[in-house]
Amino acid sequence: MRHALRLMLDVKEEFVVCGEAVDGLDAIEKAKNLNPDVILLDLAMPKLNGAEVASVLRQENPDARIIVFTMYATSLRRELAAVVGVDMVISKADGLDYLLQCIHQLGGQPN
Repeated sequence: MRHALRLMLDVKEEFVVCGEAVDGLDAIEKAKNLNPDVILLDLAMPKLNGAEVASVLRQENPDARIIVFTMYATSLRRELAAVVGVDMVISKADGLDYLLQCIHQLGGQPN
């Protein structure tokens, strides 16, 4: 999924993808070092889940836009995401085109 997202954002939409993380701890470290405008997370990640990561990132970078892109986009998950400061929760079933629309809606701009 990360590879498909990178191709879509880098090539098709000309966004700059500044990093990819393999787990929740890696996501926090890379976000601190790279200071991205938009952060895409999954709820199901090793070491720390997406809600835990979002909570830390919201404190570290309050201006970053955080999108959770997950197969687990239930109303309960959306409520949890709202508590930790996520801007949007999107189901992977909605597809990459919908995700792209949401990135644009949050103010993400191509390079």
